Amino acid sequence: MTPGRRSSTFTRLLRHGFTDATAAERLLDTTELAPVRDDPFLLEALGATADPDLALHGLVRLLEAQPAPNSHRELLDTLIAAKPLRDRLLGVLGASAALADHLARHPTDWQALVTYEPHDLHPGVAEFERGLDGATGPVALRVAYRRCLLSIAARDVCGTTDVAETAAELADLATATLRAALAMAQAAAPEDAAACRLSVIGMGKCGGHELNYVSDVDVIFVAEAAEGTDETKALRAATNLASHLMRICSETTVEGSIWPVDANLRPEGRNGPLVRTLSSHVAYYQRWAKTWEFQALLKACPVAGDEDLGRAYLDALHPLVWQAADRDNFVADVQKMRRRVVDNIPPTEVDRELKLGPGGLRDVEFAVQLLQLVHGRTDPTLRSGTTLHALKALAAGGYVGREDAARLDEAYRFLRAMEHRIQLYRLRRTHLVPTAEEDLRRLGRSLGLRANPVSELNREWKRHAGVVRRLHEKLFYRPLLDAVAQLAPGEARLRPEAARERLVALGYADPAAALRHLEALASGVTRKAAIQRTLLPVLLGWFADSADPDAGLLNFRKVSDALGKTPWYLRLLRDEGAAAENLARVLSAGRLAPDLLMRAPEAVALLGDGDGASAGLTPRGRAALEQEILAAVGRAENGEQGVTAARGVRRRELFRTAATDIVASYGTEATPVQADQGALVDLVGGAVSDLTAATLAGTLRAVVRAGWGDTLPTRFAIIGMGRFGGHELGYGSDADVLFVHEPQDGVDEQEATAAANKVVAEMRRLLQLPSADPPLLIDAGLRPEGKSGPLVRTLKSYAAYYRRWSLVWESQALLRAEPFAGDADLGRRFVELIDPLRYPARGLTEDSVREIRRLKARMESERLPRGADPRLHTKLGPGGLSDVEWTVQLLQLRHAHEIPGLRTTRTRAALAAAREAGLLGEEETATLDEAWVLATRVRNAVMLVRGRAGDTFPTQPRELAAVGRYLGYGEGHAGDMLDAYGRTTRKARTVMEELFYDDDA
Repeated sequence: MTPGRRSSTFTRLLRHGFTDATAAERLLDTTELAPVRDDPFLLEALGATADPDLALHGLVRLLEAQPAPNSHRELLDTLIAAKPLRDRLLGVLGASAALADHLARHPTDWQALVTYEPHDLHPGVAEFERGLDGATGPVALRVAYRRCLLSIAARDVCGTTDVAETAAELADLATATLRAALAMAQAAAPEDAAACRLSVIGMGKCGGHELNYVSDVDVIFVAEAAEGTDETKALRAATNLASHLMRICSETTVEGSIWPVDANLRPEGRNGPLVRTLSSHVAYYQRWAKTWEFQALLKACPVAGDEDLGRAYLDALHPLVWQAADRDNFVADVQKMRRRVVDNIPPTEVDRELKLGPGGLRDVEFAVQLLQLVHGRTDPTLRSGTTLHALKALAAGGYVGREDAARLDEAYRFLRAMEHRIQLYRLRRTHLVPTAEEDLRRLGRSLGLRANPVSELNREWKRHAGVVRRLHEKLFYRPLLDAVAQLAPGEARLRPEAARERLVALGYADPAAALRHLEALASGVTRKAAIQRTLLPVLLGWFADSADPDAGLLNFRKVSDALGKTPWYLRLLRDEGAAAENLARVLSAGRLAPDLLMRAPEAVALLGDGDGASAGLTPRGRAALEQEILAAVGRAENGEQGVTAARGVRRRELFRTAATDIVASYGTEATPVQADQGALVDLVGGAVSDLTAATLAGTLRAVVRAGWGDTLPTRFAIIGMGRFGGHELGYGSDADVLFVHEPQDGVDEQEATAAANKVVAEMRRLLQLPSADPPLLIDAGLRPEGKSGPLVRTLKSYAAYYRRWSLVWESQALLRAEPFAGDADLGRRFVELIDPLRYPARGLTEDSVREIRRLKARMESERLPRGADPRLHTKLGPGGLSDVEWTVQLLQLRHAHEIPGLRTTRTRAALAAAREAGLLGEEETATLDEAWVLATRVRNAVMLVRGRAGDTFPTQPRELAAVGRYLGYGEGHAGDMLDAYGRTTRKARTVMEELFYDDDA
């Protein structure tokens, strides 16, 4: 070849899409291609393929493999003369290295692509059966199967069939292959064939008439005894036939394998018998089947074997499919299965996973199937096993908006086409988008993206995946708004009864009320209604993910009504991704947080992103809270206004803490993993305790200002006790306190005491004024002499009492004492006074230990509420708070004098110090800590859910489910939660009994 000609050919090759023009020139100069190397039609046809280099290489191999001396010339002449053959053959060679290999091994099979008659455009099962006819064994069946596959691929890559038609042809070819394999199995064992009637039920994509190029073929086998045959013998015979059929298709021979036949969708999966009778199938699905098994039956279709038995199988089981949506936790079960699929994808593959990843094919299929199961109960037009047919029917019935359905149809077709072309290349079962540049280029060109195949492919893939990622909103929730807001004139809208069905399936107990709320929020042409229509589909999904969707939607309507004219409210929810989801979680998690929010709707602003990491949901420290409250009190005109201002801050900050707790406990789409429960307990306990301390400081300031101006006749301090002193307050906890005072210089003690008592009385009065806020009750019952003693004592009086009269239980109670408000120096001196009592230098006497044990036993027997189940009582029950705290406090009384780490008011810190000092083992510490954290979480959950404090689990099912959701248990798993609580506390009780009653501890 001359240099000038070489340069011209080289340029033409590059222009036609060859990437290795030098190698292409060499191939065109081979003996086989010499007669046509300058033919413009050939070069044009090669350039139209997905990979011209691959197509040319495959063509040369095919020509070289021709068996007769002149047969390669016959192929070339036909190729040049017949454009349909040229496009088909080269199109396949440019898209599939595996089919090129097949043609090289079977060089006359190209003739299967010559025929171009109308009936060849859309062959069905009968045509494929004729194509497989004559295959006498597994090897021949594989060759015939690949020959048929060759014609399907040719129609596909040339655009003669679209992706749905290609998938249907692949399913028809699978059906024909299963029939051929069954015939071979029956011919090999005629006695088995005579003993039974066997039907093969296609499942999955085979049954749904939408198969991939390379996929497991899912089946279920059903059999009946032939007349005069014992059932046991018939089932054995049917099992032999089914097993043989599976081997014929699945085993690898010199021609490779066809595809694995997978029977794991059968009752009991791989643990169940391979073949069952029809009555056995029916019995299983009536009694034992899970929701996903009915979802799988949507695609069931008889494909081989006894036709009458196959029809009887469908007639018996399909009615059960359309009752599945009535099952408890139906939607939750389906959604949970989808989440489990995503969770099992290796992290390194999730962004490349075309089928199972977010925005992948399975998202469309799951959503469509979910809608079919909900609405197919009353609408038979939806009962198709084919995804695109079902989506079309859903749109025609108004269950999905037509525009939404069209976009999803387009996205699904594109993603399926990607999947087909990826698999076609090597005929390997994969759903991963390749990463190599040449693979992406071939894939993009195969889909018609020619200008810049790689970047165009990535752009289109991400665009369609983005459409699919929004499918849950688009398919499941937005039509609810169409039903109530009268949107999109001329569109088929979801009928009111269908909307109610969908709401019930989502877990809404009062669908009529829910539809009224949606109508009130989303109807109209205002900008506010338009934004609500954007927000509500997503919010409805988050509400449905809670234990009480009705409450979530009702509360959202209340908040929206309260803030509807506030310009920033809807903008916050629309523009800050975290705000809307956080609000949905908070509004549907129980009564406390929504009630607080209704009293201060502007606190919604705390739910936004802030400066990142949900900055608005970080509880503020005591110093900042006290500064704000004292400033507000300073601006008030009297004591009542001052306490009202302090309560306003407390209300907002309680909401902030509750919202932080709920969002961290529920998780979000961005951070689905629950936060550490111990850390959450510490956060809530510290935040509520700090807020209580700041509120008491503000109340004290308000009382002093109203009664005495700036100077009280006596120094005054408030000492936190119990859970308050331990920084462990829950949402509904009272504040245990002691009041101590010391007369100012020159002030008579009687006058000072009168002033101190007046301060306490006024603080209690102001804090007990009627309010819709959660009460802040101060309890001074732990003072010397209890309820019989004075509310306030001087420091000197406390010293005298503790020196002469103090009992061991008072030393134990003082372990939690910590100053929280008032005169800091007086509080410090009170601590110095009590340290020798609570950290005795010589530990405890045997009498004191016995007294503590006696008091513990008495408390358990006398203070447990009548009728309460002690096993579930978080405070006094076995392994509950009391068990852990008394065990820790006994260790502190015995050892804190010589172990500084034990000198803490906090239970978990004391547990850790005891472990570090060797007083507790790692396992003992972990057991007690886990039980204490869990019991505290349950108490917090009860307050969040019910809006009032409680020490045991709720009995009302929805409240119990909400507690479970807070603790990390999904819908329908309240029993698991109670079992886990029982296991945890039983272990803690065992540890407590060993430590608390051990004289050597």
